[in-house]
Amino acid sequence: MIDRATIERILDAVKIEEVIGDFVSLRRRGANYVACCPFHHEKTPSFSVSPAKGIFKCFGCGKAGSAVTFVMEHEQMSYVEALKYLGNKYGIEVRDVQESEEQVQQRLFSESLAVANEYARNFYSQRLWESEDGRAIGLSYFKERGFTDETIRKFALGYAPAERRAFTERALKNGYKREHLVAAGLTVERENGELADRFYERVIFPWRSISGKVIAFGGRTLRSDKNIAKYINSPESELFVKSKALYGIFEAKAAIARLKKCYLVEGYTDVISFNQIGIENVVASGGTSLTSGQIALIKRFSNNITVLYDGDAAGIRASVRGIDMLLEAGMEVKVVLLPDGDDPDSFSKKQTPEQVLSFLNGHEEDFIAFKYRILADSPEQDPMQKARLINDIVGSIAVIPDAIVRSVYVEETAAKMKISETLLHQEVAKIRQRRSEAALKERERQVRMEKFEQQLPAREAQAAELPSGSGCDEAEREILYYLIKYGHLPFNDPAVPEEESTVAGYIMEELQSDDLELQNPLYKRIFQEYFTVREHDGEKILKYFINNVDSEISKAVADIIAQPYSIASSFSKHLSKEEDALSVMIPKLIVLYKAKIMSQAAQTLTEELAKAQESGDVQLQQKIVARLNMIMKIRKELSRIVKRITV
Repeated sequence: MIDRATIERILDAVKIEEVIGDFVSLRRRGANYVACCPFHHEKTPSFSVSPAKGIFKCFGCGKAGSAVTFVMEHEQMSYVEALKYLGNKYGIEVRDVQESEEQVQQRLFSESLAVANEYARNFYSQRLWESEDGRAIGLSYFKERGFTDETIRKFALGYAPAERRAFTERALKNGYKREHLVAAGLTVERENGELADRFYERVIFPWRSISGKVIAFGGRTLRSDKNIAKYINSPESELFVKSKALYGIFEAKAAIARLKKCYLVEGYTDVISFNQIGIENVVASGGTSLTSGQIALIKRFSNNITVLYDGDAAGIRASVRGIDMLLEAGMEVKVVLLPDGDDPDSFSKKQTPEQVLSFLNGHEEDFIAFKYRILADSPEQDPMQKARLINDIVGSIAVIPDAIVRSVYVEETAAKMKISETLLHQEVAKIRQRRSEAALKERERQVRMEKFEQQLPAREAQAAELPSGSGCDEAEREILYYLIKYGHLPFNDPAVPEEESTVAGYIMEELQSDDLELQNPLYKRIFQEYFTVREHDGEKILKYFINNVDSEISKAVADIIAQPYSIASSFSKHLSKEEDALSVMIPKLIVLYKAKIMSQAAQTLTEELAKAQESGDVQLQQKIVARLNMIMKIRKELSRIVKRITV
């Protein structure tokens, strides 16, 4: 246990507003501080911090506690880790307490990934500054981009050499474990078990978390070969969830909170170039569409955001959708359109810092003026185009949570578009009503799902275990059940919520991603025929198959639809609508099917191994064992995914 005197010293030294202020932009309100809660998405502040009482409380989600509790919850730390963090902040040494074996293993694994990333950062940086190829290629590139030594070191930029195993071999030699290097995304494990560097012959941009921990890397090739991806990034890991990360947030957070404004750009060099001229309150989405998680990250430090666009009209139209997400989060959104042909990186190099700031301040415009200017091409000459533009702007206004702000924008839009203000208010009200009804239905669905989770018996939960048998017929029948019955319904992959698809599209993509086909010839025919039918409405597609000219198909589909299945039956017992649980059932079913395929492959390889042992072919035995090991690793990963797919 930690010495009580040490705990008391930490608690006496801690100022809760200082601790929470490192992660959230606090605003004083009387004797307390308020902010939007960092633990759930909200549009108006309900998170309160009381320095006098030394506690925080969110009146929205109900989370409350001390400075220690906040650090534990926010940074996903154990009690000991939180005390260490606070002790380090206030210069007080903390000793460890006894942890359970499971907690120790989980903590050590996360720490090992962080340590591996930090080692990689040092490796790439050292290679940039101290090796001949690093200076000649990597450092020269950064210098050509106009980056100073101070800037390069501030962002810990580096260089990954051309040798395919340079980093991995060095890391292994220095005692880093292969499983940690692979899990962190630094090393790639090939099918034959060989290891190779993920990043090679690229300049390196490390990603940091809010606390400064290296969580990922981006690598840019300097070759002109169009067959090579210009940028590659670390895959998601226990440390790195890209939809919740922003490049440059660690370097920008203090400036954003101080200046109460954040500039949002697209790429690494945009952030770095702005920093070099003294504009530090800038972050990048990393070249992907803006997500709610990234917006929440910015909102911790400021409610004001200015989005910078370059002069690419097509790119602007494609990314305007992100403005609505910012508005819905209750943020005050401004937009700056840079001169044609310029991006933030190039623009910052053509002007003095004063001129850049003057341009940004002088060319900021609200989203209505921006949308009108970008989307309108002589709308007054085309009534239908004008109507589409008005609907687009009204759709944006409708997501704004503050009624007064909505009213002001309606008034401005009515004057600009020369249309009835009353009519616009009515349209906004209709949109908000539809959104409210959709939100209510979603909450009702969540309640049903929670009820299901509470009632699900232990024997049904066991169905999530990976199958040990090799038969695939039953799993393939269940895939066809969901395909025919629900294939036409919209579906969002829980792992990639921003990408919209259908149940059928998700199933097809998941199978194709691993080059899988249904093995039963009849079921394979039904599966393939489904995607040849143009009309995929639920009742029509079922009618098509039930009345199919091929009697084998007709009989099989009738039997499949009538048959209760393991996953479907367990959900339908507790939910009024089976389709309410599709977001859980479908991914779980696909993973279980893949596990059956792996089990079948393992059985085949075991038989081949026995034959190889009889023949005495040692080399063949080694190859088979390597493939078996790979299959076991895949099964282990599938098992982990199944456990993670929860209601």
